[in-house]
Amino acid sequence: QVQLVESGGGLVQAGGSLRLSCAASGRTFSEYAMGWFRQAPGKEREFLAVINTISRTDYADSVKGRFTISRDNAKNTVYLQMNSLKPEDTAVYYCARGRVPYGLGSVANEYDYWGQGTQVTVSS
Repeated sequence: QVQLVESGGGLVQAGGSLRLSCAASGRTFSEYAMGWFRQAPGKEREFLAVINTISRTDYADSVKGRFTISRDNAKNTVYLQMNSLKPEDTAVYYCARGRVPYGLGSVANEYDYWGQGTQVTVSS
């Protein structure tokens, strides 16, 4: 069983930055793509970014140029650096493990394990 634990969320002013971390259990972290999603109240879960096993990345247009995904396989951790935050970035942020190693999926059903989420609140 894979466990994913997000951390790093919190309250930040508009224009500020946060770095989210997602620590994964197990010894096969490096063999899977990892993604970040978010969900705001009353809205559907939204894809943000993905990094595959050869560190290719893809981003949603809404965060391209502001967010950066990275991974450290030695630490079984994936990160999401978030800069120039806006009030509309307020949401619960989730990391997830992709079903295939080289995929750059942007749809939730392309991921099989999910963390519990971490709240990010951006004040205006």
